[in-house]
Amino acid sequence: MTTDDDNRPARRRITLTGISSRAWEHPADRGALTALRELRGFDDVVKAFFGMWNERGFRLQYLAGSIRVDHRQYPRVYQRFTEAAAALDVAELPEVYVSQSPMINGQAIGMDKPFIVITSAAVEKLDDDELRALLGHEIGHVRSGHAVYKTIMMILTRWAANVSWLPVGAIALRAIIAAMYEWWRKAELSADRAGLLAGQDPAGSLRLLMKLAGGGDLSQIDTTAFLEQAAEYEGGGDLRDSIHKLGMTAWSSHPVPVARAADLRKWVDSGEYGRILGGDYPRRDSDGNASVTDEVKAAADSYRQDFSTSQDPLVGLLRKLGDGAADLAGSAARGARGWAGKGRRPDEEPPAPPAG
Repeated sequence: MTTDDDNRPARRRITLTGISSRAWEHPADRGALTALRELRGFDDVVKAFFGMWNERGFRLQYLAGSIRVDHRQYPRVYQRFTEAAAALDVAELPEVYVSQSPMINGQAIGMDKPFIVITSAAVEKLDDDELRALLGHEIGHVRSGHAVYKTIMMILTRWAANVSWLPVGAIALRAIIAAMYEWWRKAELSADRAGLLAGQDPAGSLRLLMKLAGGGDLSQIDTTAFLEQAAEYEGGGDLRDSIHKLGMTAWSSHPVPVARAADLRKWVDSGEYGRILGGDYPRRDSDGNASVTDEVKAAADSYRQDFSTSQDPLVGLLRKLGDGAADLAGSAARGARGWAGKGRRPDEEPPAPPAG
C-alpha cells in the first residue's frame, strides 16, 4: 500500500475546483485585500517595477545558493507540493527552493512570478502531512497576492514618512505601521487556513504549529497541553499580561504559534472548513463581483465578535467600561424623563420648549 509516511496510509484529498482565495482569507485580511484590489493599475505598476529588479535578484540568489525542487531534487517535497497545489486547484506551479537553515520556516517571495522557499529543517523535521500544510500555507500567500499588497502597504508607509517631521505626522505614521502589521498577522492566519485546505488534515496543521513553536520532536509534546497553553495565553493572567501581549505583537508580522493554533481550531469548529470541503465556497470566476462594502463590514463584524468573546483581561475590562457607560447613559435618560414628567398628570402634555 502506498503511504504518506511509513506508518500512515495515504489519504485521498478533495480537489477544491475553482476555489477563490476569498474562501480561506480571514475577514480582516479579505477586507483589506478587496479594497486594495480596487486600486486598479497601481498593483500592475508595483508588479512591473519591483518584480523587474527585486524579484529577479532574489531568485538568482536562491538559484545560486539553494536547491531547486523537482522530481529529481527533493522528490518527496515535490510530490507533497503537487498534492497541495492540486487540492487548491492551482495548475501553474511556482518554483520551490530548499535553503539551508536549522529553523523550520517557509516564505513566498516575488510578485510577477512568485516562488516559494522552505528550509532544510522543514524537510528534515516535518512529516508528509505537516510538510503539505506548510507548502499549502505558502501557496495561499501566492494565491492571495499578499506579496504585491504588502509591497503597496510599504510604499504607502514610506509616503506617510514624508510628513513624519510633524508631530501629528509621526503619530499617524506609527498608526499606519501598526495597522500594516495587524493586517500582516491576519494574512498569516489566512495562509494557515489555506495550508489546512491543501492538506485536509487538521491534526497535521496543528502539529506543524507545534513544531514551529518547539522544534521537530513531538515525542515529548502533547496536543491537548499545547491547546491549553493557547487558552492560557488568550485569557490567563491580569492586565499586566495584557500589556505585555500588546508589546509582543504590535510590531510583529506573525501571530505567536499558540494564537495561530487557537484561531485555526476556532475556524474548524465554526463549521467553515467542513462547508468548504463540502463544496460551499466562493469561486474565482466571481472574484470580480466582490463588494468592498460587504467585505469591510465582514471585517468589522469579525473584530466585533472577537471583542465580545475574548477572554483577555484588558478586553474584559474595556467591555465592562463600555457596559458601565451604557448603563450610566440609560440611567441618566430615565432620570431626565422622570424629572420632565414630575408634577404633570399622566395625560398632560409636557411644556413646550422656550422660543429661540
